[in-house]
Amino acid sequence: MRKSIIGLSAPIFSAIALVSALVAMPAMAQDEPTPEITVTGNAAVVTDYRFRGISQTNKKFALQGGITVAHASGFYASIWGSSIDEYVAAGSDQELDLIGGYSTTVGAATIDVGVLYYYYPGNAGQNTDFVEPYASVKGTFGPATAKLTVNYAPKAKALSVGNGKEDSLYVGGDLSASVPNTPIGVSAHLGHSFGPSYLTIGDEYTDWNIGATYTWNHLTFGVSYVDTDKSSYTAAGHNISKAGVVGSLTASF
Repeated sequence: MRKSIIGLSAPIFSAIALVSALVAMPAMAQDEPTPEITVTGNAAVVTDYRFRGISQTNKKFALQGGITVAHASGFYASIWGSSIDEYVAAGSDQELDLIGGYSTTVGAATIDVGVLYYYYPGNAGQNTDFVEPYASVKGTFGPATAKLTVNYAPKAKALSVGNGKEDSLYVGGDLSASVPNTPIGVSAHLGHSFGPSYLTIGDEYTDWNIGATYTWNHLTFGVSYVDTDKSSYTAAGHNISKAGVVGSLTASF
């Protein structure tokens, strides 16, 4: 949320003179200029951290948060983090996403390109970190928004499932809409992970979800149904790609 304060002060005895001067001035637009740099952030608690349909927390709660610094030119940088379970990245209990990108509007479309670096501190020195460039195009139609995203991770040891360095491709589509004159939003997602790679835990698969949100002031309450066409089990025997309902509470600033 952008915050700005504009203040005027004058001694009491000159208040009348000040008002008179303001009245005599030519009419001017009172809209404040758009700042060159904006800073936004959020913090959230979720009942399960699902990454492309697969649980990263063994179907348990996760704490998440991020901050973005954006320039009026369209360039931005973000950092986002989440708690994870140790099976995700060689014993690490945290994921940090470092992001740099550029967003611009061309006609009715918003184009966004950038690079995302997945960093897992405390991974016992294993090859778990990797880079993933991305590109998306988004269009708004009345209260609805459609978005197509492509993520490609070049070959890296961190993505290997035993065949040396491997790469990964993910294609996803999103639809979202706000219910007019209400704080309610709805969304749907369909994505496909091409494999094999560590991100697909072997063979390629498809994930999807549908959800709804309710926003009050700076808080957003969310619920979604998440599923995949994959079966993936942890050492403890939990199917972390099985369908489930995920709840969230997010505070934005």
